[in-house]
Amino acid sequence: MTVLGDKLTSLLGKKTATALDEALGIVTVADLLRHYPRRYAERGELTNIAGLEIGEHATVMARIEKVNKRRMRNKPGWILEMTITDGQRRLECAFFGNAHQRERELQLGKTGLFAGKVTAFRNKLQLANPEYQMLDENNESAMDDFVGAIIPVYPAASGVPSWSIARCVRQVLDTLEREEDPMPQALRKRYGFLELFDALHAIHRPQDQRALDAARERLKWDEAMAIQLIFAQRRFSTVSRPAPACPPKPGGLLEAFDQRLPFELTSGQREVGDHIAADLEREHPMNRLLQGEVGSGKTVVALRAMLQVVDSGRQAAMLAPTEVLAAQHARSLREMLGELGQAGELGAAEQATKITLLTGSMPAKERKQALLDAASGAAGIVVGTHALIQDTVSFADLGFVVVDEQHRFGVEQRDALRTRGANDTSPHVLVMTATPIPRTVAMTVYGDLETSALRVMPVGRSPISTTVVPVAEKPAWLDRVWQRVREEVAKGHQAYVVCPRIGDEPPSDKSDKRPPLAVLDVAAELEAGPLAGLRIGILHGRLAADEKDAVMRAFAAGKLDVLVATTVIEVGVNVPNATAMVIMDADRFGVSQLHQLRGRVGRGSVAGLCLLVTEALDGTFTRERLNAVESTTDGFELSRLDLELRREGDILGAAQSGKRSSLKLLSLLRDEETIAEARLRAQEIVAEDPALTDHPGLADLVAAVVDGERAEYLEKS
Repeated sequence: MTVLGDKLTSLLGKKTATALDEALGIVTVADLLRHYPRRYAERGELTNIAGLEIGEHATVMARIEKVNKRRMRNKPGWILEMTITDGQRRLECAFFGNAHQRERELQLGKTGLFAGKVTAFRNKLQLANPEYQMLDENNESAMDDFVGAIIPVYPAASGVPSWSIARCVRQVLDTLEREEDPMPQALRKRYGFLELFDALHAIHRPQDQRALDAARERLKWDEAMAIQLIFAQRRFSTVSRPAPACPPKPGGLLEAFDQRLPFELTSGQREVGDHIAADLEREHPMNRLLQGEVGSGKTVVALRAMLQVVDSGRQAAMLAPTEVLAAQHARSLREMLGELGQAGELGAAEQATKITLLTGSMPAKERKQALLDAASGAAGIVVGTHALIQDTVSFADLGFVVVDEQHRFGVEQRDALRTRGANDTSPHVLVMTATPIPRTVAMTVYGDLETSALRVMPVGRSPISTTVVPVAEKPAWLDRVWQRVREEVAKGHQAYVVCPRIGDEPPSDKSDKRPPLAVLDVAAELEAGPLAGLRIGILHGRLAADEKDAVMRAFAAGKLDVLVATTVIEVGVNVPNATAMVIMDADRFGVSQLHQLRGRVGRGSVAGLCLLVTEALDGTFTRERLNAVESTTDGFELSRLDLELRREGDILGAAQSGKRSSLKLLSLLRDEETIAEARLRAQEIVAEDPALTDHPGLADLVAAVVDGERAEYLEKS
């Protein structure tokens, strides 16, 4: 008999087990049985071809509509060209070699499963040399893999098609032993869940839709519960640690700052500020996520909190992801504070504090002084990049950490400052993001944090119009893009051109797609061509700090017409006179990045323009994502659209943890009730049994759904 912990080699043979491991990272029986079908097809029902993504390995059930065999032009042999359809859209297939044999198998009107890598040929989607299995009722060996009316379609890879995975699953399920269920019987009974053994059978070999729904509910709960248990443990640990209490001080810096503010705080800023102020008074660490649209006023909220901490005699640190943004924050904080932030300078207010900037590329003399300011306590507010986290940086009494654009930091980077409080205390932590986050994402990905949102935009923000420019289909539109940039400059305004790459990187080994467009190449082409005569500047992360600062100052002062840059301008950069943005290879950026980038325009009295230049073809998921960005500037609505378009299973962000997500069924858009209920149950269990000592099954469940590296990431982030 087979158990979940068994290796697949002895069950499936070395060749098959190695293929599953190398292609999909599947090693054990549990790995295979938690590799759930991506979707299900009913016998006779064709797959919707719309929405396939270039570069993905897709499996579709389709009908053969057209077959054509022709000789190859430049070498001997034949090409078999075929068109398959779902009844509405079509997909081209091309077979090279052995055309005569394939011609006998691939006959007009036949239905089959076709699997391969989606490519583009002459602006049409294509499968090149796809693997296939014809669904012929007379072919018993083919139909044996699909014993029911509902056919599972698995996430597959080259050399391991969906039907091969189905065959392996069937082989394992036939010998699987019923083990003790990791979920306590009381919980199963309370919610009417299937046992794990029955759920795994039903998810892979459903007899009907009702059985499939019951299996999904149980397995979704496993995933939700595993994550919420980790966060419940994290919250329990946080509450048990001491933090410096920082109550408001009458007549202090915060009151003086509020009195000199030239504008009224929005209702949202006041409400969130009150929550943060109350958190800072407590003797356990605040862990709060502040989300708000680009330009919603998060920096003012953070500064007011920092001043409350400084009033209590402690220090605040602000961590930014780039040197450009760190320098921008330091400048804007000094400007907002005026004489209140000029301690040690002529004309400073009596109770003034000092703002110090610390980055990795500062000159030695300036860096030494910044380190001294932080260590001595002379600086009440220290702003910096990851340089703040280094062991050589010490603080006199760090009470509060603000992490701006927290998703741009690694786990260890964000965690390091938590240990820098004086007298074994942990500083209060506020993480900020301009990417609006749906409630379910906040509960799942930021489950150990209290969340606040700024939804009311300050007065004075101008609208931004966004247009997708599909240059593969309409190449002439690119000329119009550069005409629009010239028109904006002629009106006295400025523009950004954003590229995914710098241009001085070593060549990539991957040759499937052309390299992303680069700042250095695009800037040279624009200077010599469509934008000749305009004043063009270049900004990217590998420029020296003084060069970056000089370029940004020149652009802010209107001495440059166009700034060609990487995403270093994504957050924090504020030039109200910049009204246009062109994003090259827009499909290479995420939805949240695109939304943040376009937030750099429309910051003054003139409406903003954002042009998304792409070669992505109509009908692909990539194009749908760009269309979503085009359709709305409401970040909260965009975050929901992004979730709708996103594949299941990447909700924890593989890029942040380094591994593919183990959450494969849980949908943050549709399973809010499941996540909220699991959160309540996890809190109850951890309150009585923090280490899950009395719940070994649940501890095993956490280990099964969330691997060790991911658990560490979740605990720290």
